[in-house]
Amino acid sequence: MGPAMYALQILALVFIAVIGAAMLLAVALFVIDRTQAGDAIRRNYPVIGRFRGLFTKLGEFFRQYFFAMDREEMPFNRAQRDWVYNATKGGDNTVAFGSTRNLNIPGTPIFVNAVFPPLDDQFASTEPMVIGPHARVPYVAKSIFNISGMSYGAISRPAVEALSKGAFKAGIWLNTGEGGLSPYHKAAPCDLVFQIGTAKFGLRDEHGNLSDEKLRAVAADPQVKMFELKLAQGAKPGKGGILPGEKVNEEVAAIRGLKVGQAGISPNRHREIDDFGDLLNVIGHIREVSGKPVGFKTVIGSSDEWENLFEMIVERGAESAPDFITIDGGEGGTGAAPMPLIDLVGMPIREALPRIVDLRDRYGLKDRIRIVASAKLVNPADVAWAICLGADFITSARGFMFSMGCIQALKCNRNTCPTGITTHDPRLQKGLVVEDKYAKVANYAKGIIKEVETIAHSVGVSEPRQMRRRHVRIVQADGSSIPFNKIRPSYRTDTAT
Repeated sequence: MGPAMYALQILALVFIAVIGAAMLLAVALFVIDRTQAGDAIRRNYPVIGRFRGLFTKLGEFFRQYFFAMDREEMPFNRAQRDWVYNATKGGDNTVAFGSTRNLNIPGTPIFVNAVFPPLDDQFASTEPMVIGPHARVPYVAKSIFNISGMSYGAISRPAVEALSKGAFKAGIWLNTGEGGLSPYHKAAPCDLVFQIGTAKFGLRDEHGNLSDEKLRAVAADPQVKMFELKLAQGAKPGKGGILPGEKVNEEVAAIRGLKVGQAGISPNRHREIDDFGDLLNVIGHIREVSGKPVGFKTVIGSSDEWENLFEMIVERGAESAPDFITIDGGEGGTGAAPMPLIDLVGMPIREALPRIVDLRDRYGLKDRIRIVASAKLVNPADVAWAICLGADFITSARGFMFSMGCIQALKCNRNTCPTGITTHDPRLQKGLVVEDKYAKVANYAKGIIKEVETIAHSVGVSEPRQMRRRHVRIVQADGSSIPFNKIRPSYRTDTAT
C-alpha cells in the first residue's frame, strides 16, 4: 500500500471519528435538552432550539454592521460614532456629496447662519469662565467641552490614564466619577473634578459618612479644582451606582473601601440630605472645608419642585448657591442599570436643560450658577445646541469612550469589553495602548471645540457662549422649523434671546 493510499485511510478514519463525535454530542445535547425544565423551546425542539439563543446574540452584531442604516442604530448611530472616530485622527473631518441626516425629523436642530457672517479672520473663540467666585480658590475653566464622570473600577486603568493625559493635552477637565481619586487620574497634571457619590468613596470614614479630614487632604491636591455632589445620574435616577463584584479587584477595593469581589452598590441618595435646605448646607460645608467650588449633578423629573431651591437661594443669599449644576438627561448612560430606569425615568436633556436654565435666570442667578449639560451630547451640533439653550459647559462620557475606541459592544457591565475600556481583564486591556489613545482623546476634544466655534462663527457671534435660542430652529411635526426662542422664550435680560 502506497503512501497516498495510507494518507487517504487516515483521513477517512479522522472523518469518521469527527462524524461520530458530532453524533455523540448531538445525542448528549438531545437528552440534556429533552430532560431540562428551564427552557421550553429547547425541551420541545432539542438541539435545534439552541440556535435561537445563538442567533439572538449574533443579531446584535449583524444589526450593527450589516443591517442598520447610518442614522438608525441606538443608543448611538454609526454616523455619530464615525464623526468621533474621524475626529480622533486630528485631520480633516469633512464629508462629500451632502448630508445623510433627515432634516424633516421632529426635534432636529437647524442653526441659523448669519446673512453677513464675520470674515474668516474674525473667527469665534472660546473664552475662559470663572466657576465659584465665592470659594477661596475659584476655578477658571478654559474649555466649554470636558470629560464627564467615569470611575476607576467602572473603566480600566489604561482608560483612565488615557483620559488624564488626553485632558491635559487638550486643556479640559476630567471628572473622576464617584469611585474616588486613583493614581491613574493623576497620570498627567490635568484639571480634576472630584465627584462625591452617595457612598462617599474616597472620602468616607469607617461609618460611611463624609470625612472632613479626607476632604481636606483631597482638596489640598492642586489638580483637584472642584467638587461635584452626585445626587442622580441619567440612566438610573433614584438608584445608586452599581459596580459589579467581578470588577472589584484589590486596587479598586482599596480605593473605594470595599472587599475584593464585593459589588459597589451606592445608596440611592445621600442620607444626610433630606431636602433643599440640607443640600445647600452640605454644599456650603464642603466649600468651606475644601476652599474649592462645589456643585451638584442631578436628573430632572419635574422642574416645578426645583423652583423651591432657587427661592431658598435668593432667601439665603447668592453666596449659599451651588457654584454649578450639572443636568444629566434621562437618556444618560452607565455600565449597569435596571432597564425601566434607563428607558423610562427622568426628563430628557432637551427638555430638562432649558427648564433649569430658565429657573436660574428668572431668579437672577445667571452670573452666579454655571450650568453644565450632560447626556448624549457627543457631536458638535449637540454641544452647540446646548450652548444656544443656555448651558455654560458640556461634559461627555460616552463620546470620550468612543474616542478611545469603544465600538458600542454593550458589554460595559460584564468585564468582557473587547476594547479594554471597561474591563479589568489584563488580556483585553492590552488592546488599549495609552500612548495612542490619549492623543485621540485630545484630538476629539479639540475637534468638538473647533467645530462648535465654526458654528458660532457661522451664526455671526465671536464666542460660542454668545449663541442664543434664536440661533437654532427646531423642526416640527409638519416638517417646518421654529426658532427655539419662539418655542420657549428665554428669561435673559439681554436683547439677543
